[in-house]
Amino acid sequence: MIRAVVWNEFVHERENPLVKSVYPEGIHAALAAALNADPGIDASTATLDQPGNGLPEDRLRDTDVLLWWGHKAHGQVEDATVDRVAQRVHEGMGLIVLHSGHFSKIFRRLMGTPCSLRWREAGERERLWATNPSHPILAGLGDRIELPSEEMYGEPFLVPEPLETLLVSWFEGGEVFRSGLTYQRGAGRIFYFRPGHETYPTYHDATVRQLLRNAVHWAHNPAPAWTDVAEAPNVPVDRAPERIAEKGPKLHKPGEEGYR
Repeated sequence: MIRAVVWNEFVHERENPLVKSVYPEGIHAALAAALNADPGIDASTATLDQPGNGLPEDRLRDTDVLLWWGHKAHGQVEDATVDRVAQRVHEGMGLIVLHSGHFSKIFRRLMGTPCSLRWREAGERERLWATNPSHPILAGLGDRIELPSEEMYGEPFLVPEPLETLLVSWFEGGEVFRSGLTYQRGAGRIFYFRPGHETYPTYHDATVRQLLRNAVHWAHNPAPAWTDVAEAPNVPVDRAPERIAEKGPKLHKPGEEGYR
Protein backbone atom coordinates (compact mmCIF):
# COMPACT_ATOMS: atom_id res chain seq x y z
CA MET A 1 0.00 0.00 0.00
CA ILE A 2 1.40 3.41 -1.00
CA ARG A 3 0.96 6.00 1.73
CA ALA A 4 0.25 9.36 0.08
CA VAL A 5 -0.32 12.75 1.70
CA VAL A 6 -2.03 15.60 -0.13
CA TRP A 7 -0.81 18.95 1.18
CA ASN A 8 -2.83 22.10 0.53
CA GLU A 9 -2.45 25.56 1.98
CA PHE A 10 -6.29 25.61 2.20
CA VAL A 11 -6.62 29.39 1.95
CA HIS A 12 -8.60 30.13 -1.22
CA GLU A 13 -11.39 27.71 -0.33
CA ARG A 14 -11.95 29.55 2.96
CA GLU A 15 -11.68 33.08 1.62
CA ASN A 16 -13.13 32.94 -1.89
CA PRO A 17 -16.79 31.89 -2.44
CA LEU A 18 -16.11 30.90 -6.06
CA VAL A 19 -13.29 28.54 -5.13
CA LYS A 20 -15.36 27.14 -2.26
CA SER A 21 -18.19 26.39 -4.68
CA VAL A 22 -15.81 24.34 -6.85
CA TYR A 23 -14.04 22.61 -3.97
CA PRO A 24 -16.36 22.89 -0.93
CA GLU A 25 -14.21 20.60 1.21
CA GLY A 26 -10.91 21.90 -0.15
CA ILE A 27 -8.70 20.96 -3.06
CA HIS A 28 -6.88 18.51 -0.81
CA ALA A 29 -10.10 16.61 -0.11
CA ALA A 30 -10.89 16.32 -3.81
CA LEU A 31 -7.40 15.07 -4.59
CA ALA A 32 -7.39 12.58 -1.72
CA ALA A 33 -10.74 11.20 -2.88
CA ALA A 34 -9.32 10.74 -6.37
CA LEU A 35 -6.30 8.86 -5.05
CA ASN A 36 -8.30 6.69 -2.66
CA ALA A 37 -10.28 5.34 -5.62
CA ASP A 38 -7.15 3.25 -6.23
CA PRO A 39 -7.04 0.26 -3.85
CA GLY A 40 -3.25 0.46 -3.86
CA ILE A 41 -3.14 4.01 -2.46
CA ASP A 42 -3.98 5.19 1.05
CA ALA A 43 -4.26 8.99 0.82
CA SER A 44 -4.68 11.45 3.68
CA THR A 45 -4.45 15.24 3.85
CA ALA A 46 -2.41 17.97 5.53
CA THR A 47 -2.83 21.75 5.56
CA LEU A 48 -0.77 24.84 6.25
CA ASP A 49 -2.52 25.80 9.50
CA GLN A 50 -1.81 22.51 11.27
CA PRO A 51 1.16 22.14 13.66
CA GLY A 52 4.37 21.84 11.69
CA ASN A 53 2.37 22.98 8.64
CA GLY A 54 0.77 19.53 8.76
CA LEU A 55 4.09 17.86 7.95
CA PRO A 56 6.00 17.14 11.17
CA GLU A 57 8.94 14.78 11.01
CA ASP A 58 7.01 11.67 12.07
CA ARG A 59 4.28 12.31 9.46
CA LEU A 60 6.83 12.69 6.69
CA ARG A 61 8.69 9.59 7.82
CA ASP A 62 5.51 7.59 7.16
CA THR A 63 4.81 9.22 3.77
CA ASP A 64 5.75 7.50 0.51
CA VAL A 65 4.50 10.21 -1.86
CA LEU A 66 3.63 13.84 -1.08
CA LEU A 67 1.37 15.93 -3.35
CA TRP A 68 1.75 19.71 -2.98
CA TRP A 69 -0.79 22.39 -3.91
CA GLY A 70 -0.13 26.01 -2.94
CA HIS A 71 -0.70 29.47 -4.38
CA LYS A 72 -1.49 32.41 -2.11
CA ALA A 73 0.48 31.44 0.98
CA HIS A 74 3.85 30.19 -0.29
CA GLY A 75 5.65 32.60 2.03
CA GLN A 76 3.81 31.30 5.11
CA VAL A 77 5.36 27.85 4.82
CA GLU A 78 8.01 27.56 7.52
CA ASP A 79 11.58 27.11 6.36
CA ALA A 80 11.90 24.18 8.77
CA THR A 81 9.05 22.46 6.92
CA VAL A 82 10.85 22.95 3.62
CA ASP A 83 14.01 21.48 5.14
CA ARG A 84 12.11 18.41 6.34
CA VAL A 85 10.38 17.83 3.01
CA ALA A 86 13.59 18.29 1.01
CA GLN A 87 15.39 15.82 3.26
CA ARG A 88 12.64 13.22 2.76
CA VAL A 89 12.71 13.69 -1.03
CA HIS A 90 16.46 13.13 -1.02
CA GLU A 91 15.87 10.02 1.11
CA GLY A 92 13.42 8.62 -1.45
CA MET A 93 9.97 10.12 -0.83
CA GLY A 94 8.16 10.95 -4.07
CA LEU A 95 6.94 14.52 -4.63
CA ILE A 96 4.18 15.66 -7.01
CA VAL A 97 3.98 19.44 -7.38
CA LEU A 98 0.73 20.80 -8.78
CA HIS A 99 -0.10 23.95 -10.74
CA SER A 100 0.97 27.12 -8.88
CA GLY A 101 3.17 25.00 -6.65
CA HIS A 102 5.86 25.93 -9.16
CA PHE A 103 6.48 28.98 -6.95
CA SER A 104 6.45 27.01 -3.69
CA LYS A 105 9.51 27.13 -1.48
CA ILE A 106 10.03 23.38 -1.78
CA PHE A 107 9.91 23.27 -5.59
CA ARG A 108 12.24 26.25 -5.98
CA ARG A 109 14.60 24.69 -3.41
CA LEU A 110 14.76 21.41 -5.31
CA MET A 111 14.99 23.04 -8.74
CA GLY A 112 17.50 25.73 -7.77
CA THR A 113 15.98 28.16 -10.31
CA PRO A 114 13.35 30.97 -10.26
CA CYS A 115 10.64 28.63 -11.68
CA SER A 116 9.04 31.72 -13.28
CA LEU A 117 6.62 31.73 -16.22
CA ARG A 118 3.98 33.79 -18.04
CA TRP A 119 0.31 33.49 -17.12
CA ARG A 120 -3.22 34.70 -17.87
CA GLU A 121 -6.64 34.04 -16.31
CA ALA A 122 -9.14 33.83 -19.17
CA GLY A 123 -10.77 30.42 -18.87
CA GLU A 124 -9.04 29.17 -22.00
CA ARG A 125 -9.27 25.72 -23.51
CA GLU A 126 -6.12 23.72 -22.81
CA ARG A 127 -4.94 20.73 -24.83
CA LEU A 128 -2.12 18.71 -23.27
CA TRP A 129 -0.26 16.58 -25.81
CA ALA A 130 1.49 13.42 -24.61
CA THR A 131 5.10 13.28 -25.82
CA ASN A 132 5.50 9.71 -24.55
CA PRO A 133 2.09 8.00 -24.24
CA SER A 134 3.79 4.79 -23.07
CA HIS A 135 5.18 6.40 -19.91
CA PRO A 136 3.62 4.95 -16.71
CA ILE A 137 2.23 8.35 -15.67
CA LEU A 138 0.26 8.54 -18.93
CA ALA A 139 -0.82 4.90 -19.05
CA GLY A 140 -4.30 4.48 -20.49
CA LEU A 141 -4.82 8.20 -21.16
CA GLY A 142 -4.35 8.35 -24.93
CA ASP A 143 -2.42 10.95 -26.88
CA ARG A 144 -3.90 14.10 -25.31
CA ILE A 145 -5.95 15.58 -22.49
CA GLU A 146 -8.60 18.24 -23.18
CA LEU A 147 -9.60 20.74 -20.50
CA PRO A 148 -12.39 23.20 -21.39
CA SER A 149 -11.28 26.00 -19.03
CA GLU A 150 -7.91 26.64 -17.43
CA GLU A 151 -5.46 29.35 -16.51
CA MET A 152 -2.76 29.87 -19.12
CA TYR A 153 0.86 29.23 -18.28
CA GLY A 154 3.32 30.14 -21.02
CA GLU A 155 6.99 29.67 -21.79
CA PRO A 156 9.68 30.41 -20.91
CA PHE A 157 9.44 28.23 -17.79
CA LEU A 158 12.65 28.72 -15.82
CA VAL A 159 13.27 25.24 -14.50
CA PRO A 160 16.20 22.86 -15.04
CA GLU A 161 16.11 20.50 -17.99
CA PRO A 162 13.92 17.59 -16.81
CA LEU A 163 14.59 13.90 -17.07
CA GLU A 164 11.61 13.80 -19.40
CA THR A 165 8.92 16.15 -20.69
CA LEU A 166 5.72 14.10 -20.74
CA LEU A 167 3.11 16.75 -21.62
CA VAL A 168 3.15 19.91 -23.71
CA SER A 169 0.16 22.24 -23.41
CA TRP A 170 -1.40 24.41 -26.09
CA PHE A 171 -3.78 27.17 -25.01
CA GLU A 172 -6.58 28.90 -26.87
CA GLY A 173 -4.60 32.14 -26.94
CA GLY A 174 -1.71 30.45 -28.73
CA GLU A 175 0.86 29.93 -25.95
CA VAL A 176 2.52 26.60 -25.22
CA PHE A 177 3.95 25.21 -21.98
CA ARG A 178 5.83 22.15 -20.72
CA SER A 179 3.13 20.82 -18.40
CA GLY A 180 4.38 17.44 -17.25
CA LEU A 181 8.02 17.23 -16.13
CA THR A 182 9.93 14.52 -14.27
CA TYR A 183 13.00 14.97 -12.08
CA GLN A 184 15.07 13.02 -9.58
CA ARG A 185 16.73 14.52 -6.53
CA GLY A 186 18.76 12.06 -4.47
CA ALA A 187 16.61 8.93 -4.23
CA GLY A 188 13.33 10.82 -4.71
CA ARG A 189 11.28 11.12 -7.88
CA ILE A 190 9.55 14.43 -8.64
CA PHE A 191 6.69 15.13 -11.06
CA TYR A 192 5.45 18.62 -11.89
CA PHE A 193 1.91 18.75 -13.34
CA ARG A 194 0.65 22.13 -14.52
CA PRO A 195 -3.21 22.06 -14.57
CA GLY A 196 -5.27 22.82 -11.47
CA HIS A 197 -6.23 26.48 -11.17
CA GLU A 198 -8.55 26.79 -8.18
CA THR A 199 -11.48 28.45 -9.97
CA TYR A 200 -11.92 25.56 -12.42
CA PRO A 201 -13.02 21.97 -11.69
CA THR A 202 -9.86 20.43 -13.14
CA TYR A 203 -9.36 18.01 -10.25
CA HIS A 204 -12.85 16.63 -10.77
CA ASP A 205 -11.90 15.59 -14.32
CA ALA A 206 -11.73 11.79 -14.61
CA THR A 207 -8.65 11.80 -16.85
CA VAL A 208 -6.72 14.14 -14.56
CA ARG A 209 -7.63 12.02 -11.56
CA GLN A 210 -6.35 8.88 -13.30
CA LEU A 211 -3.13 10.65 -14.27
CA LEU A 212 -2.53 11.62 -10.64
CA ARG A 213 -3.09 8.06 -9.48
CA ASN A 214 -0.59 6.91 -12.10
CA ALA A 215 1.85 9.58 -10.92
CA VAL A 216 1.68 8.38 -7.32
CA HIS A 217 2.59 4.85 -8.40
CA TRP A 218 5.45 6.19 -10.54
CA ALA A 219 6.82 8.44 -7.77
CA HIS A 220 6.76 5.69 -5.14
CA ASN A 221 10.20 4.34 -4.26
CA PRO A 222 9.80 0.99 -2.46
CA ALA A 223 13.43 0.93 -1.30
CA PRO A 224 14.22 1.75 2.35
CA ALA A 225 14.82 5.43 3.02
CA TRP A 226 18.38 6.61 2.35
CA THR A 227 18.53 8.23 5.76
CA ASP A 228 22.17 9.39 5.65
CA VAL A 229 21.83 10.91 2.18
CA ALA A 230 22.72 14.41 3.43
CA GLU A 231 25.71 13.36 5.53
CA ALA A 232 29.27 14.10 4.38
CA PRO A 233 31.45 11.90 6.57
CA ASN A 234 35.16 12.35 7.06
CA VAL A 235 36.56 8.92 6.10
CA PRO A 236 39.59 7.97 8.25
CA VAL A 237 42.77 6.83 6.55
CA ASP A 238 42.51 3.37 8.10
CA ARG A 239 39.05 2.93 6.52
CA ALA A 240 40.16 3.59 2.94
CA PRO A 241 39.37 0.67 0.60
CA GLU A 242 43.09 0.46 -0.24
CA ARG A 243 45.99 0.89 2.21
CA ILE A 244 47.40 4.41 2.02
CA ALA A 245 49.85 6.57 3.96
CA GLU A 246 49.02 10.11 5.03
CA LYS A 247 50.92 12.74 3.08
CA GLY A 248 50.90 16.52 3.32
CA PRO A 249 49.35 18.93 5.79
CA LYS A 250 45.76 18.54 7.02
CA LEU A 251 43.04 21.06 7.78
CA HIS A 252 40.88 18.70 9.85
CA LYS A 253 41.64 16.30 12.68
CA PRO A 254 40.73 12.62 12.19
CA GLY A 255 36.95 12.23 12.41
CA GLU A 256 36.33 15.97 12.59
CA GLU A 257 33.32 17.25 10.68
CA GLY A 258 33.86 19.38 7.61
CA TYR A 259 32.66 22.95 7.18
CA ARG A 260 29.23 23.60 5.70
